[in-house]
Amino acid sequence: MDGTIDTRALIDPIDRDAMAKAPSYHRAPSARLLIGLIAGIVAVTVGGFVLLGTLPTPSRGGSGPTPLLGIGLLAAAAVAVVAVLSWRTRRIKRFRLSQFAAANGMTYTADLSYPPFPGMIFGIGSSRQSTDVLRGGRPRAVEFGNYRYTVRHGKRSTTHHWGYVAVKLDVPLPNIVLDAIGNNGFGTNLPAAFQRAQRLSLEGDFDRHFTLYCPAGYERDALYLFTPDIMARFIDHAAELDVEIIDDWLFLYTKREVSTLDPDTWAWLFSVIDALMTKLDQWARWRDDRLQPQTSGVPEHPLAPGAQAGPPAIGLLTPPPGVAPPGRRLRRSGTWIPIAFIVGTLIVWIVTRMN
Repeated sequence: MDGTIDTRALIDPIDRDAMAKAPSYHRAPSARLLIGLIAGIVAVTVGGFVLLGTLPTPSRGGSGPTPLLGIGLLAAAAVAVVAVLSWRTRRIKRFRLSQFAAANGMTYTADLSYPPFPGMIFGIGSSRQSTDVLRGGRPRAVEFGNYRYTVRHGKRSTTHHWGYVAVKLDVPLPNIVLDAIGNNGFGTNLPAAFQRAQRLSLEGDFDRHFTLYCPAGYERDALYLFTPDIMARFIDHAAELDVEIIDDWLFLYTKREVSTLDPDTWAWLFSVIDALMTKLDQWARWRDDRLQPQTSGVPEHPLAPGAQAGPPAIGLLTPPPGVAPPGRRLRRSGTWIPIAFIVGTLIVWIVTRMN
């Protein structure tokens, strides 16, 4: 990404001929499918009235449809119309995003079930699905997408929606989380809570915008990664985004759609990635001193041709890329909000019973 972005596909009039030749998921539903949809809704509606005994019965004055049946048929027709309009809106969005991706050197995927990312939002719940996924490969792999998953609470279930940007890093890094303060409400909006002992305070105004968590013992490493210039870039460009570094990925999270038809959103996202891209290169030089150093430029086998007796030069010992086990994952803690809700509900029940 070089900072330029072509948003014409998001706002220009649609080329109907091009959309007609597009992949099947961009095309309009066939007439046979629409007729089948309407017929199915009508059949279900009439069948429901039959089971409820509300269909008209012969009488002296003749028979005719009851008002209830008419209302049901109108409701069925309304449902069919809404379904068709939603289908059309979704089709147009997919086509525009696919054209936008092609114009900016990216690929488009409509749906992706259970994306194999290590980020905190990707390992929760069921029915995990990314939609409207755009991927770029230069100068490094980047993925934009909308994501949802469902969490069940007994007989009830809640579907959570996220937008994300995934950036591939050159080397694995310690698990670090930047919880953006600006998008929090009553507590963090992240789906995971982390032990307070892992909080690290940084210099300047950074703590006013982010709460940084890093594994215990990796404070110096976090300071190496988040130099003042990188902190300034996060504050200026990503202060409303939650950030997670895990393995060799950098994730940016938001509770709104990332893959959208809004040109301003894409201009903002591209500016965020471009601002961080040049600084991510220096992260590739980070090494975990806790790993066994490897010898550079010296034959592995001591009896290999050209091998010299004695220890190698000190300057040739460097740790391999990777993270020692203590730094690979942050330690999590239970969130207090559900506990407070349960306690509050119990208090209300007790007071109600006493009265």
